[in-house]
Amino acid sequence: MGARAFVRARRLVGARFRPQGYDPATGLDCVGLVWAAYAAAGRRLIRPSDYPLRGWSRARIAEALVRAGFVAVDGPRQSGDVALIALAAGQFHLGLMGQTTLVHAHAGLRRVVETPVDPALSDVVFWRLGLD
Repeated sequence: MGARAFVRARRLVGARFRPQGYDPATGLDCVGLVWAAYAAAGRRLIRPSDYPLRGWSRARIAEALVRAGFVAVDGPRQSGDVALIALAAGQFHLGLMGQTTLVHAHAGLRRVVETPVDPALSDVVFWRLGLD
């Protein structure tokens, strides 16, 4: 399922960015991108609502991922794993991992992009759909 979700996420590259966006036709944020990619791959997830751009703790985000059916991954990452990335100022970001790239909704560029994985990225937890 994860690999299919990553393929679907790649098809969303170029979709516009919209805070709280979960529909590719009107715009996606990082949460909406993950949920839209999994929905396109055939798995509807429980989506959090009314989440802020900043201010949720890592624990609260982890709870939302668990409610959606994800489990934290200790081993090597796989295509379709969700990356939970801690950014500065208490902000977190989600993206879908490929073998060497990350698909994510980039607020600064105002669109969904696919970028190389930054090897310096250190504060990342990977999550995988529990039924994979």
